Amino acid sequence: MASTTVIPASATNVLERQQEAASLPEQQQAASQAHWYATYTCANHEKRVAAELRVRDVEHFLPLYSSVRRWKDRRVQLELPLFPGYVFVRLALCERLRVVQIPSVVRLVGFGGLPTALPDSELEIMRGGLSQSLRMEPHPFLTAGRRVRITGGPFAGLEGVLKRKKSGLRVVVSLELIQRSVSVDVETADVRPLTSGTN
Repeated sequence: MASTTVIPASATNVLERQQEAASLPEQQQAASQAHWYATYTCANHEKRVAAELRVRDVEHFLPLYSSVRRWKDRRVQLELPLFPGYVFVRLALCERLRVVQIPSVVRLVGFGGLPTALPDSELEIMRGGLSQSLRMEPHPFLTAGRRVRITGGPFAGLEGVLKRKKSGLRVVVSLELIQRSVSVDVETADVRPLTSGTN
């Protein structure tokens, strides 16, 4: 006759608590490491949020582009957010109150109520390229098309969708998490197609 072992409910609770306690240090360590996050702001409050982040000494990135707007009697050059509604911050999650307590901040973008970190490498490449005053501008979000990797120049390492324009080539780079895209001018020699087997 086969014997069965019955584990009391109290013992099961103890095992669950031990497992939770074992994973707690890992969660605490993850929350104390700095990563880039997308901060969703109130409409047209990106610069205000960036100014407040500067005062609070929080590392942030608000990419801007120049746009000439025509008014009735004159033309005005404006510096507008490349990703309207978003400011990027680099911080440990345990410090997120320094950001979400800013009045014009809606939330840190994520899934299931938890902020999701952006790929550090993509943000650093984008920051480096923009620091060289290279032209980027907003573009409708793209997911389909011929995917390429930029292999040369300041945006090397980014992947996107190839678009042709009269004066050359342009790659549309998309940030999936916030469903936004920007276009980057590239040289023909600086892109190569991605195949399905390319990592």
